[in-house]
Amino acid sequence: MSQLDPAADAAAPAQAKRLDAFLRGVERRAWRMAELATRQREDALELVQEAMLGFASRYGAQPPEQWPPLFWRVLDSRIHDWQRRHAVRSRWSVWFARGGSDEEEAGDPLLAIADGREPGPLARLADREAGLALDAALRALPLRQRQAFLLRLWEGLDVAQTATAMRCSQGSVKTHLSRALARLRGQLEAYR
Repeated sequence: MSQLDPAADAAAPAQAKRLDAFLRGVERRAWRMAELATRQREDALELVQEAMLGFASRYGAQPPEQWPPLFWRVLDSRIHDWQRRHAVRSRWSVWFARGGSDEEEAGDPLLAIADGREPGPLARLADREAGLALDAALRALPLRQRQAFLLRLWEGLDVAQTATAMRCSQGSVKTHLSRALARLRGQLEAYR
């Protein structure tokens, strides 16, 4: 507690609650974005956790309206760092084969429980095929196009916020998004 500014001390718990709510609101989408970039669930989860901790420590005191582009910028930096490290490790793994066993994860028993709201096997199959096609199409996009698409359309950031998060101009965001949409339309035409 500070003797100099008691009003700031009183506002700290409210700011912490807003920060917690913000991070809870973006965690699943952030994890999905990181998973698309890394193609590994565990690495994606670790990246999101690192991004959230870094964001909270550096930008948690900023006004809440500034949080979305700042958070996505922190996550973007973590993804870029991971990709650089992964590229170096890939080069070395060619020379040194890693040993280990392929252990399958144990199934989650809660997933075996039937859901009464289940649409049925045919609808589920069609949704699954469309979802897999979308997932493959998003993974096939170049990184900057994928970022622009996810930040603008999935996250709902405006062009200026997306440009801040991606560290590029607003014109670049529009170009990347336009190219991403054109590619996705072409690849997903069969699912319209």
